[in-house]
Amino acid sequence: MRTAWMVGLLGVALVAGGCVGTLDGRRQAGVPFVKDRVEGRYERPVERVYAAAREVIRFNGTLVRESTQHGETSTVRILEGKVNQRTVWVRVEPVDPKVTSVVVQVRTPAGGKDLDLAHEIEKQIALQLTR
Repeated sequence: MRTAWMVGLLGVALVAGGCVGTLDGRRQAGVPFVKDRVEGRYERPVERVYAAAREVIRFNGTLVRESTQHGETSTVRILEGKVNQRTVWVRVEPVDPKVTSVVVQVRTPAGGKDLDLAHEIEKQIALQLTR
């Protein structure tokens, strides 16, 4: 009886672990309800910010996927890469004609967050834009 109770409790814990949404619209197993993304806004064109983000991911790790999502109001560019055995997503979208938003999301292989790496990637993108 006690074993069945523990197995049931373990099953509930696994289901409660859940899935998290990624910046590219997909879902990944992970710990939900924790902050795992950092946003920055820059007075630069989308293409320049996107190129800087691509360069930062290539410098720090491996670029895995590039994609474009066409929305109702604007086009969103998304990068996915691997840095230090973590999965990194970078979403670049225009806020207005002069301002571009960059959102960086980082998840560990176990589904946890790595907010320090997200801050570091976002900071490196900002520094890349000054060159």
